[in-house]
Amino acid sequence: MARQQGQDVGTGSPGLSLSGLGFALGAYGLWGFFPIFWKLLASVPALQLLAHRMVWSVFFVAVLLLVTRRWSWIKEVKKKPVLIAIYLGAAIFIAINWGLYIWSVNHGFVVETALGYFINPLINVLFGAFLLGEKARKAQWAAIGLAACGVVYLTLNYGQPPWIALTLAVTFALYGLLKKKATLPALEGLSLETALLSVPALGYLMYVEMEGVGAWSDADLWLKCMFAITGVATAVPLLLFAGAVKRLTLTTVGVIQYLAPTIQFLLGVFLYHEPFGVDKLIGFVLIWGGLLLYTMEGVRHAMKLRRKRRSEPAS
Repeated sequence: MARQQGQDVGTGSPGLSLSGLGFALGAYGLWGFFPIFWKLLASVPALQLLAHRMVWSVFFVAVLLLVTRRWSWIKEVKKKPVLIAIYLGAAIFIAINWGLYIWSVNHGFVVETALGYFINPLINVLFGAFLLGEKARKAQWAAIGLAACGVVYLTLNYGQPPWIALTLAVTFALYGLLKKKATLPALEGLSLETALLSVPALGYLMYVEMEGVGAWSDADLWLKCMFAITGVATAVPLLLFAGAVKRLTLTTVGVIQYLAPTIQFLLGVFLYHEPFGVDKLIGFVLIWGGLLLYTMEGVRHAMKLRRKRRSEPAS
């Protein structure tokens, strides 16, 4: 998942589009079922999987750029070191997010990763209020407070905060914050991010192979193909998401975004049988309540703005 989500704007944007809806469901559906993919690679250390994901993503997006002949942006980027710095920061945060996500899934924490992406939209509101000067509405603060009660409850119940969920939520929100200041389109931005990370990633893979602990040398053809697919798995949902936001209001996208953590949560509980007792359920219900309040308020506010815009006389 790769940009700031859950924004409550949407008036003046395109209405409900079947193609846009298909793109959004495709993007969030793929993100939701990602645990199954990473579980297939559970024998490979998470850091190596992360490095492979970066390297193969560069190959995949390079092919897309070649096919679409979208290279002109590279000359412009070279003239803007500030833009490179922004994307480098974004790349670092998304790398932390990806790496922790892969490690968590393959160590039996799928439910907690889902929690992190449930919390993320509310972290976005906090960052918007305190870092960008955006004015959060009363219902949004209430939603954040209710979700915070859930986090505090989980912390008190388990003796420590849900670090995985909080780290995933915060790093993804920081990634979105930096992307908000970026100017490149989705494909070009992804290309720059992965290119910046691919050099150290490739260096690390070469190092572990020379040390005899790399997974590539001993991998069979199937596993090597899976490594290559990590690049496709990274880029395709992002491109689908970019298509969705061009065709749907961000309010609609903000509602659909909960599909991914919902699928992850169901996989963790029912497919991978991770422990989920009443105590954890209470914390989740508080957080879900906050998300429900946040989503309903966002939809109501967008509808109110839309009615106001329609009632204004045309100039």
